[in-house]
Amino acid sequence: MAQLWGGRFTKDTDRNVYLFNASINFDKRLYLQDIEGSIAHSIMLEKQGILTLEEKDAIVKGLTSIRNDIENGTLEITDKYEDIHSFVEANLIDRIGDAGKKLHTGRSRNDQVALDMKLYVRSEVTEVDELLKAFQKILLRIMEENIETYMPGFTHLQKAQPVTLAHHMSAYFEMFTRDRSRLADIYKRMNTCPLGAGALAGTTYPLDRGYTASMLGFEQPTRNSMDSVSDRDYIIEFLSALSTIMMHLSRFAEETIIWNSNEYGFIEIDDGYSTGSSIMPQKKNPDIAELVRGKTGRVYGHLMAMLATMKSLPLAYNKDMQEDKEGTFDAIDTTKECLTMFMQMVDTMQFRKDVMAKSAMNGFTNATDAADYLVKHGMPFRDAHGVIGKLVLTCIDKNKSIDEMSIEELKEICDVFEEDIYDAISLKTCVEKRLTTGAPGLKPMKETIEIYKKYLND
Repeated sequence: MAQLWGGRFTKDTDRNVYLFNASINFDKRLYLQDIEGSIAHSIMLEKQGILTLEEKDAIVKGLTSIRNDIENGTLEITDKYEDIHSFVEANLIDRIGDAGKKLHTGRSRNDQVALDMKLYVRSEVTEVDELLKAFQKILLRIMEENIETYMPGFTHLQKAQPVTLAHHMSAYFEMFTRDRSRLADIYKRMNTCPLGAGALAGTTYPLDRGYTASMLGFEQPTRNSMDSVSDRDYIIEFLSALSTIMMHLSRFAEETIIWNSNEYGFIEIDDGYSTGSSIMPQKKNPDIAELVRGKTGRVYGHLMAMLATMKSLPLAYNKDMQEDKEGTFDAIDTTKECLTMFMQMVDTMQFRKDVMAKSAMNGFTNATDAADYLVKHGMPFRDAHGVIGKLVLTCIDKNKSIDEMSIEELKEICDVFEEDIYDAISLKTCVEKRLTTGAPGLKPMKETIEIYKKYLND
């Protein structure tokens, strides 16, 4: 059992206690960040005259060789070591001797693990953002191809007013834009370097924390050493952002499941992203969408667990904080996998435009426009609303859409109707006369698409 702190103790830790306390089985994921931070720390120590040039060169060479050997599979990270920090340091000492023992000068595992997690989370924030951007490009392509693909818009899962598929996809584009904005905020807020904060009270060595921060791509060092080692806000914020991303994916997944049903038939999911039944040969199941919907709760759970872990911890570092890793790693992996699979499914999905248009026609989605027609002919809106309500009842009784009613039948309801009513309530007219910013009309939709193009190219 390789430990860094045995000098104070007169006997070995109980094996079960050691295993309960150890984190190597999950924090081994941080080997790259641990080595990166250690290289920067050693360079700074040499700059400050704490290490000789020869010692620094030996440490950098040794750490680089450890990283290369891990990546090419010749060095295995095992539970012989308590954590990734002791693994790296022990292997460094084995390779370069006493110079390796000087690497830990001026730092603690507390600021070391805080650095490792910040470096890891920061890179994952960027990766998730790139996945969201890739998904937005797919949505933009669908939008450009479907500016005039008419479909029903819904409220309360009931057909409400006609929109276009482009307009519908634009709603998800907006959600992912907000998600990316949140990620950018998190990146900016977390981009301070805790290395050099020590266990909680800094160090007596003349460290140049600003130099180390700059080498590692941080804007500046953290300002308070106690907060440096006990801050996990950035993890909570990231888990919150991942939960919101998953919520958006889950909403999209729910609609995909509904649209894929026989009753709707709006889409055809590619065979490569569907599964069948072991007993019912006719089935083609939207399992990807269902799994995304299910995994959303899993990510939510990791956020709540982290909040509960941190809620009553006194300053500064406490071992409870070791629980920040497994849930965070799983939430990141889950969200990235869900984004990747779902966007690929959407990218290969076929939209049944004729079914969508027919659904919009048969759902009285043009009823509001019929009321507006009467208003434009001088009728107060509240009266027009009542007339169209009676008209819809008549249509239901006759099993007809408004468009299928003859002018004579319409005039029996209200003599204001004339032949031009049919053009006024066509799907094309209903959509294209909606020209306010953010509406589904052709002009605002084209403007929105151009804005999205510019956004993705910036």
